[in-house]
Amino acid sequence: MDKTHSSASSQTVHWAGQTKSALTFFSIGCEKIPPELIHAYGIVKLCAAKTNQKQGLLDGRRAEAIIQAATQIIAGELDDQFPLSIWQSGSGTQTNMNINEVLASVANSLLKAEYEVHANDHCNCGQSTNDSFPTALHIAIVLQLQHKLLPALGDLQTTLSQKASQWRHIIKTGRTHLQDATPLTLGQEFSGYAAQLAYGNELIKQCLPALHELTMGGTAVGTGLNTTPGFAEAFVHHVSELTQQPFATSRNCFATQAAHDAVVQLSGSLNTLAVALNKIANDIRLLASGPRCGLGELKLPANEPGSSIMPGKVNPSQCEMVAMVCAQVMGNHTTISFAGAQGQLELNTFKPVMAYNILQSIRLLADAMASFERYCIKDIQANEQRINEFMDKSLMLVTALTPHIGYDNAAAIANQAHQRNTSLREEVIKSGLLTAEEFDAFVQPEQMLAPQRKPER
Repeated sequence: MDKTHSSASSQTVHWAGQTKSALTFFSIGCEKIPPELIHAYGIVKLCAAKTNQKQGLLDGRRAEAIIQAATQIIAGELDDQFPLSIWQSGSGTQTNMNINEVLASVANSLLKAEYEVHANDHCNCGQSTNDSFPTALHIAIVLQLQHKLLPALGDLQTTLSQKASQWRHIIKTGRTHLQDATPLTLGQEFSGYAAQLAYGNELIKQCLPALHELTMGGTAVGTGLNTTPGFAEAFVHHVSELTQQPFATSRNCFATQAAHDAVVQLSGSLNTLAVALNKIANDIRLLASGPRCGLGELKLPANEPGSSIMPGKVNPSQCEMVAMVCAQVMGNHTTISFAGAQGQLELNTFKPVMAYNILQSIRLLADAMASFERYCIKDIQANEQRINEFMDKSLMLVTALTPHIGYDNAAAIANQAHQRNTSLREEVIKSGLLTAEEFDAFVQPEQMLAPQRKPER
């Protein structure tokens, strides 16, 4: 055990030679291996130790010490022991050895022995970085999806659905091309947002079966060299039992070590979710613009009223936060797509950067959706007075007249009302095409919200 001290902590460090070398040769950037991956790697090492003990490859004393040390890693108690940059070997070898060295050091401390547990011989028994790193990544991804992202997505979708139901009676002006269009309800508008999130939810869940496949047992190139028969199956059983997730052995380790298509697929689904969230956030930002010189149809919660110079100003800060997160996720998807395409022969050597970006995307989206739901959507209000004012002035209600007076006449009426700053009703009556009673019968916004029967000729 290295008795030197890290700059970030006054505690004794547990890493050894290979980690120290990595700190020297890969002192690049400030992007560190994500803690979610480290914790998942703890699960890998714990379950591998259990499997090796069961198969007689590891004695009970060593196995129990490794299991106890791995439990501390899983709990985040040793997070300051993993200082490595993501910019390292493309397989993640330095991180695997960092984990092994820390495990060995902590296990030896527990045993009150100096060299009883060896980083390679015992902590890495039956394993290779090439199968353990992607296994840890899949475990980390699944746990983050199940415990963070999907619950946050579900909560936001539910709140948007509640707003859609609450506002189903509020008729407003629709807008296409950012120009006035035929009416819809505010509830219908928000139901579209909820439906987009439901689709994103479905896409992400469709990725889970492939992510549940673990390539552990493939070792260096997928053949399973240096493992024993049944290792992979026993390992997966322990992981599933510990995490309560339906993990399974990889159907083909040659594919899941040389390529990471499941991660690329998930990133695409997260990218689709980001696209939807960006549209929703910017729509709400537009609808809440004002309050007096914009659309002003929505009232945002005044979380932090007042800009740095304008007192009392309420900015759409939650919407802007979501949009920035979406931009980052879209960029991450580009990186993941390129990295996923870099598998050559038996190994993809872009694993750390893929891990960093996919876990960041999950974390950012989960946190952003939770914040957006809590601090924006939950307490957003409809400005019905403003919505009604726009409805009264809308020229696109003329669409309801088209079946009765024809498209060209309707277009002329709308144009005259616009040029003269008058109402549709006034111009139609003046034209003699319809009476006031006929106009009132035909132009009813509440009757323009769904398909209608053709008028009798």
